[in-house]
Amino acid sequence: MIFLRAAGIITEYNPLHAGHLHLLGEVRRLLGEDTALVCAMSGDFVQRGDFALLRRQARAAAAVRGGADLVLELPLPWAAAPAERFADGGVQTLLGTGVVDTLAFGSECGDAAALGRLAAALLSAEFPPRLKEELGRGDSFAAARQRAVSGLLSPEKAALLSSPNNTLGVEYRKALLARNASLEVLTVPRRGAAHDQVSAPPDRNASASAIRSLLRQGRREEALARMAPAMAELYRAEEAAGRAPVFGENCERAVLARLRCLEEADFAALDTGREGLYRRLYRASRSAASVEALLAEAGTKRYPRARLRRMVLWAYLGLRPGDFPETVPYLRVLAANERGRALLARMRKTSSLPVLTKPAAVGRLGEEARRLLEWEARAADLYALAYPDLSAAAGGSLWREGPAML
Repeated sequence: MIFLRAAGIITEYNPLHAGHLHLLGEVRRLLGEDTALVCAMSGDFVQRGDFALLRRQARAAAAVRGGADLVLELPLPWAAAPAERFADGGVQTLLGTGVVDTLAFGSECGDAAALGRLAAALLSAEFPPRLKEELGRGDSFAAARQRAVSGLLSPEKAALLSSPNNTLGVEYRKALLARNASLEVLTVPRRGAAHDQVSAPPDRNASASAIRSLLRQGRREEALARMAPAMAELYRAEEAAGRAPVFGENCERAVLARLRCLEEADFAALDTGREGLYRRLYRASRSAASVEALLAEAGTKRYPRARLRRMVLWAYLGLRPGDFPETVPYLRVLAANERGRALLARMRKTSSLPVLTKPAAVGRLGEEARRLLEWEARAADLYALAYPDLSAAAGGSLWREGPAML
């Protein structure tokens, strides 16, 4: 199969909705209908430190049915990580294919050049001392960063950092600059509800957060109507199999039990900021009767809730930042269509990373890769304990399931 270009998208599809389909369609419209689309997608756990609504295989299959050609997994150490690490892992994955020539993403501003200027400012030598000074005021990291950038550019340009998709786009551009990567950058103006808007609008352009909120409220049909058609179909199949919806609270007692078994030093190993946040989380874990109560007790305006959630998630999974490799060691295939299989054939010659289609083959890739996939397998088993039907939660699923070839 012939394709002239290949664009990469870093994503979660939690779940796939109309806004995601719009981005996929716009990338093809702008780059050409023969453009192949490669997704680097989070697995069973997502960037905000939460369980994905559906397991990775279902979400990857929905992505291919919705317009993507090849879905590669963004490994757990980068998927459930701060925005900077999340973006860098996604960029590493796409660069590793050797076929992707364009990085595409949605943003509130739709201005790739403006996001590039912000990225350059954040990587400049003048930025760290300004940030340190602003952090001394006691505000959140996000507020301090925006004020520091205002001093380098302008308040108007720095204000772009107040929007979540712009911020993630800046991190993508930072990762490309830091790795001296030559990928073109295409950003499409975001359409529909805001990224983290929990209320569902009357039309079908709801955010993923709003769709998950509808499901939590028991408003199943409304949620399904706002998913992409392929996603809704696969959701029904996963639901019938007892594997959906998956919410972190389904494992709440297991999470709290795990936290109460940890010592203060274990929490310290999770606190990459070295700001003493681990002490607050440790103290809260001794008495909190719910994860939300734990987060409320440990949190302050300086620390975003997502950072605390990630620390809790990593504690539950038995992971520590120091356990994992600095760079992505392989490309694990989750789903592909005919064009995706043609991409895989081309990647045999172009990829700078080994391509993994059969989990058992990881043994040939070295100790670092094997250890990472073993951690992934254990995390998948713990994820399955959040299935509504525990009879569907047999362990070892990662080793048994290959990619969805559609």
